[in-house]
Amino acid sequence: MTANDLTLLGHSENRLPSSPDEAKLETFPNCRPGRRFWIHLDCPEFSSLCPVTGQPDTAHIVIRYVPGERCVETKSLKFYLASFRNTPSFNEVIVNRILDDLVAALDPTELHVSGKFGARGGIQLTCEASHPAA
Repeated sequence: MTANDLTLLGHSENRLPSSPDEAKLETFPNCRPGRRFWIHLDCPEFSSLCPVTGQPDTAHIVIRYVPGERCVETKSLKFYLASFRNTPSFNEVIVNRILDDLVAALDPTELHVSGKFGARGGIQLTCEASHPAA
């Protein structure tokens, strides 16, 4: 996919995907292939649903990666992350799903996903997952 193939960037798209399965992570060529550099993406307003209670969960998701040949287009990432809004899923599943989906889309050199979820019952949970696995 080239920059001209991006379907969301530069378009007034208002319909969010209903689930991560429906969402599409778009990519574009790395401007500096062969150079090792980090891209940090900070998503402080993530939300999903607790699969047991149906109550909303909130999180601060941080994605850091060293790109290979491809980089993620941020508007498609925004739509992808928003697709979890009505998806019942445990926090640990969400963080690992984000990691797996980004690895599949990007084939990065390294990728790290951290989710700091809002406290429930007085306990705050942070889950982290990395590629390649240590």
